[in-house]
Amino acid sequence: MGDFEAIDALLARAGKPVPLPPAEERRALREELNLSRAQLAQALGVGPSTVAGWESGRDPSGEVREKYAYFLEGARTKLAAAAAEDDLAQESEEDVSEDAVRGVPGDAGEGAGQDDDVDVLAVAQPCVLCGQPAHHEVAGYPQHLDPAECAAAAAAAVTADAPPASRLGQQTGPRPRPGGRPAAGVRIVPAGRRVQPADTPDLITSAVATALAEHSGDVEAATAALIKRAIPDAMALLDHSRKGGRYDVIAHPWLPDILRKQTSRGADQVWEARPKWTRPELPPGEHEVTALDINGAYLSALKTHLPIGQLEHSTGDRHDRRRAGVHLITPPVWEHDAVLPNPIGNRDEPGPLWVTEPTLRLLLRLSGPKYGLCDPPEIHESWTSGATEGLLEKFRVALKDARDAAIADGDEVTLEYVKAMYAKFVSTLGESNYNRELYRTDWMHLIRSQAFANLWWKAHRAYDEGLTVVRAMGTDELHVIGDWRAVFEEGRGLTEVKVKDVYVVGAGPYSDPRTEDGGDDA
Repeated sequence: MGDFEAIDALLARAGKPVPLPPAEERRALREELNLSRAQLAQALGVGPSTVAGWESGRDPSGEVREKYAYFLEGARTKLAAAAAEDDLAQESEEDVSEDAVRGVPGDAGEGAGQDDDVDVLAVAQPCVLCGQPAHHEVAGYPQHLDPAECAAAAAAAVTADAPPASRLGQQTGPRPRPGGRPAAGVRIVPAGRRVQPADTPDLITSAVATALAEHSGDVEAATAALIKRAIPDAMALLDHSRKGGRYDVIAHPWLPDILRKQTSRGADQVWEARPKWTRPELPPGEHEVTALDINGAYLSALKTHLPIGQLEHSTGDRHDRRRAGVHLITPPVWEHDAVLPNPIGNRDEPGPLWVTEPTLRLLLRLSGPKYGLCDPPEIHESWTSGATEGLLEKFRVALKDARDAAIADGDEVTLEYVKAMYAKFVSTLGESNYNRELYRTDWMHLIRSQAFANLWWKAHRAYDEGLTVVRAMGTDELHVIGDWRAVFEEGRGLTEVKVKDVYVVGAGPYSDPRTEDGGDDA
């Protein structure tokens, strides 16, 4: 090769490195596509630790840099094109029924009773998935009926607007949401067009049978082994129950700072409204108090409005019932502490605070014309996403059915296993090293707050039916005076209560030395 040819070859190879997005966005793009580091590493021909380094701030070089930039640009385009914006909101929600208020679980599964609601649009509108013109409407959302049409339309648009190769890795298409990260889309599928899953295998029964066989029928050893694997088994059950579901869930979304711990051992800024209330004064005379145990509090609370996608910020004193999340509010004055606990729990500090969706909905309901117990809360700002109450319904029903069968059969092994599954599922949704498959701190707060709200409604029901409410603690403890069996059914079912204790108190201020159990009984 001559001197001039060598110089030409050198110039051809020279140039500025392909630009890459910031390290934190690289990880967010991968996670929002539900891809593991190992999967991406295999596609790029590197090791998972190399990908981890790139997501921590190190930059690749050479040909692998171009491949990585190509992946990131493709991921960004795919996620931005699929963003559903505010159209994630599902069917309008009716006001909570009295049965729901009293903790009676619904019978219908996710999307039950819906028709194949596809309409032809007179004028094409942008598809909620790819943004290109679509001629049909699915459940009220413009959308291509065939995923191939959606992919083809999106590919054509990307090809038409494709940037020069030298600009690979720069921002194209819709800009990221607040926080600098794009939100993954959610495909909306009408009931008649959903993929129908095969019969769900009984994962719980098979796991129990295997554990007992492995430990030669030793009940204690089998129970201990099952409890140890409760988290991965719960995630496997959730994954199976989501097959054929209406929505794809973002498992590792970007979260605002209010949902992140302020210190390694501290808490975030969200207030869950956990009650720890004792009636300040009882009527004259001696009274027999019954401490009632609320069954499966966290299991019942899985039926709550959960945000599907990444939380988005908004301001203003307006509540959208089609969305769910956390809200900065100024709570109303509560003037009924002598007979009922404050719906926001025991909080001495005045002023605004961040509360969850169940707490806000509880306050809004109590401020309405039916109850009129307080003024409406003032909403200052919110972090929300389109939501549905049935997101975990199949998961909840599978656990409930296994629990009911275990109680009927006197099967304590399965009962303890199921209890560990739902309790640990809720407790590890946040910043936990034990659950890497689903990181939804917002869900953890909302489910726990729903359990607290359910207990509050039981306290109100007792009060409304003429009982004297003496104490409300955590999620599962309610102390009352009076004929409680005329109000609540006794038993171990989710809609029933058990007697935890019976004791006698005298007149004057109530003071009980018992400590709070704090657990969530099966």
